[in-house]
Amino acid sequence: MDEQLKQQLDGLLEKYTELLLGEGDEALKEKVQAWALYTHISKSMPPLVKHWNEQYPDAKEKMKELVTEIQALNKKHRSQ
Repeated sequence: MDEQLKQQLDGLLEKYTELLLGEGDEALKEKVQAWALYTHISKSMPPLVKHWNEQYPDAKEKMKELVTEIQALNKKHRSQ
């Protein structure tokens, strides 16, 4: 992947994070990126995610926490 595309995708992720959560700092961008990737894979290849969840139950719990955090931040942002 070339550098220009990386920068443009980073800008897209930053804007998405800002619109979703009200701010787009690096830590939040990283969380939104992980959440978006996991959500996409879980919808497009559920058996793969099921296997991953069984293989790494601790990571599954961390993803649940991340999803809950993003939902709460989004709800707070929308209420403002």
